[in-house]
Amino acid sequence: MPDHATIRNHKHLKIFGSLVHEPNLWCLNRRSAAGAFAVGLFFAFVPVPFQMLLAAGGAILFRVNLPLSVALVWLTNPITMPPIFYGVYRVGAWLMGKPPTKFAFEASWDWLMKSLESVGPAFLLGCGVCASVAAIIGYFGISWLWRYSVARSWRKRRRPR
Repeated sequence: MPDHATIRNHKHLKIFGSLVHEPNLWCLNRRSAAGAFAVGLFFAFVPVPFQMLLAAGGAILFRVNLPLSVALVWLTNPITMPPIFYGVYRVGAWLMGKPPTKFAFEASWDWLMKSLESVGPAFLLGCGVCASVAAIIGYFGISWLWRYSVARSWRKRRRPR
C-alpha cells in the first residue's frame, strides 16, 4: 500500500480532500472487499467518462477499499466496452419488449444524437439493470468467497498434522 504522504499529495485524489485518509479505504477485509466489488462493478456499467473518479467517490461514500473499487472499473476498457455495452443494450431492449435495432457506426455528432433517440432508452435501462445486478452479485459473491476461504483455512488448521 502507498504511504499516506503519497496519497495526500496525489494530484487526482486531491479533489476528495481529507476524505481519502479514512483507514477503511485502504484496508482489505471481507466487508471492504465485498463493498469495493459492488462499487467498482456498478460504475463499470455506467457509460460516462471518468468512471474511476465516480468509483473513488463511491468507495469514499461507502467506506470500502478504494484501490479495488477503482481497479474494477477497468472491466469496461476500450477493448471490452463495445461487446459489453452491446450486451447491455440487448438486455435493455429485451426488458422494454422491443426488438434490437440494427445500426451502423459513424463517427459523427449527428449519428450519436440520432442513436441516442432510438437506442438510448434501452441502452440506459440495460446499463442500470446490469450495473445493479453486477454490484449485487459482486458483493454477495465476494462475501461468500471470503467466508468460504476462511472456513476452509480453519478446517485445514484443525486437521492433524
